[in-house]
Amino acid sequence: MSVKSLFTLFILFLSISIRASFILLPMDETSQKNHLKAYGITYWCLDKQYKASWLLNYRGGSFLLPDAPEIRKECQIRGVSFEPISDAEANQILEDISSPSQNMETVVLEKAPKIAVYTPKGKQPWDDAVTMVLTYAEIPFTPVYDQEVLSDQLVLYDWLHLHHEDFTGQYGKFFGSYRNAPWYIDQKKDSEALATQLGYAKVSEEKLAVAKKIRDFVIGGGFMFAMCSATDSFDIALAAEGVDICETMFDGDPSEPNYQSKIDYNRSFAFKDFILDRRPEHYEFSDIDMTEKRKIPFEKDYFTLMEFSAKWDVIPSMLCQNHTQLVKGFMGQTTSFDSELVKSSVLTLGKCELNDEARYIHGQKGKGFFTFFGGHDPEDYQHRVGDEPTVLDLHPNSPGFRLILNNVLFPAARKKPQKT
Repeated sequence: MSVKSLFTLFILFLSISIRASFILLPMDETSQKNHLKAYGITYWCLDKQYKASWLLNYRGGSFLLPDAPEIRKECQIRGVSFEPISDAEANQILEDISSPSQNMETVVLEKAPKIAVYTPKGKQPWDDAVTMVLTYAEIPFTPVYDQEVLSDQLVLYDWLHLHHEDFTGQYGKFFGSYRNAPWYIDQKKDSEALATQLGYAKVSEEKLAVAKKIRDFVIGGGFMFAMCSATDSFDIALAAEGVDICETMFDGDPSEPNYQSKIDYNRSFAFKDFILDRRPEHYEFSDIDMTEKRKIPFEKDYFTLMEFSAKWDVIPSMLCQNHTQLVKGFMGQTTSFDSELVKSSVLTLGKCELNDEARYIHGQKGKGFFTFFGGHDPEDYQHRVGDEPTVLDLHPNSPGFRLILNNVLFPAARKKPQKT
């Protein structure tokens, strides 16, 4: 055999021996062109029955996928950065992660979770950050609303997001500023018609029934993620079960006398000892929200993600994966939570160091989990009614939107016994 032939065989053998077996989606600050779409690629792989691993605290919470031509092509189409790596390189990464000296962990992702977004079918005068980022990341979801919830269709899903809803039946407390706006009038009329159609005398009664179905979904093992006013209004509705807290303009009759003393905090998920806001014209549900109390200037409005042990506190570590620990603050009807009113059983994942307010919290209820995230839109500091939606092509590396997508992938993780 000629020297040339031997050299050709050597090159062929070398190329086979070092060929890539895996694709790494790096999630650190400098290597990834589009963090948000990287979640979509990972979801797409799970949906195609590929195995995937989430490398907690490794280069910003990177994803390890098998190498396949269609995965490479999908990354290229969606503009997601990837790094082909060999078996030997992958094994070295996993070995490094497993070292007791490293605050890292490998989490196997088993299946693509079925996602539902609780959102009204009619157009609302605001946009929903979760719906926007799911669409941008190309992660499929099914819109559901009261009819689907009350007919027990939540059992079809693993993960549920609550749109910026008012579960108390007070129409978002928009009465003071928008009572004469056509969209408000139409919303009230449609809500009353739907409540009647579903067999309820009042919107507040119908929304309570919805909240209780969602509660049961979580207790039975579901994953619930809520933002902005869906967080505190959900808890308030549960705690006020059987108590009329709505004034005449909302439900046609006065609120119940001394209703504050009848609130049962044992029924709520996350909050305790809160005082309801009795003013119907005030754009606030209770003292849970810090919007009017926080007094933090725009340029200093950041919150810090807490650091957890990836090997011992796997769940909060998953939910806090990011390429930065410092995240820009953003406002909403419910911007943040008074830490004094958060139950001791609930974990604070992110807080503002200037005033100790909680921005991002997580807890367990029954067999399931819930996460509450304050604020409306992570890349629109003070989103107002009627404002244009955020263009996520301008924010492909948004740390705030990454937190939402962490929660989307959370149900995909292989469950294992908690370490004690």
